[in-house]
Amino acid sequence: MSGEDAAGMPGPAPDERPQPEGRRNLEGHRIDPVVEAEHDSRRAVISALVEDEPGVLARVSGLVSRRQFNIESLTVGPTTVEGHSRITMVVEETDPGIDQIEKQMAKLKPVISVGEVSGSAVTSELVLLKVHGEEPDKVHAVAEMYDGRTLDAGPETITVQLTGDESKIDDAIDAFDQFGIIEIARTGQTALARGNIPTAPGEKPGTAGEPTTPNTQ
Repeated sequence: MSGEDAAGMPGPAPDERPQPEGRRNLEGHRIDPVVEAEHDSRRAVISALVEDEPGVLARVSGLVSRRQFNIESLTVGPTTVEGHSRITMVVEETDPGIDQIEKQMAKLKPVISVGEVSGSAVTSELVLLKVHGEEPDKVHAVAEMYDGRTLDAGPETITVQLTGDESKIDDAIDAFDQFGIIEIARTGQTALARGNIPTAPGEKPGTAGEPTTPNTQ
């Protein structure tokens, strides 16, 4: 039966019509693969100041992941203002994608201010790493080389704590691999802007004693 016979109108039936493909952007519009291909993806560190409300972290991460943007890491912790927390998110996306993430996060009620960390940010993460303990002297030597701390040592395993930027952490993990890594836990990057540049738009210094207000410029 043709679409004209089934619906009384000319043209193919709904299930016979070509269906658009591809993902949607954060505004719900389908992304043209040709247009998307014109932009190279890059890694961005996004900092958001939020009000401490139940479920705020789930709302932020869900907003991004639902729209197929990949979160490489996500950290959250208190700030100098009581009742506020900082969310640091590392994503790898095109510039239009990063812009849309910021715009959509800004629409969430608990989000006070959000933006990409400007310039070369100061970044760090914490790692706990457990290796086999057959060569404790060598393990401790590698830990000292990367400014690590031994948190637990026994006849079978040794657990080390490492902190630093991503490059340092990756190099340290490669060095510990010779002992046989049993388990590893990484917090993901947290970041602050360098110098007197606010990490999130409108952020005030802790000594001001005032809550952050969104940047309206």
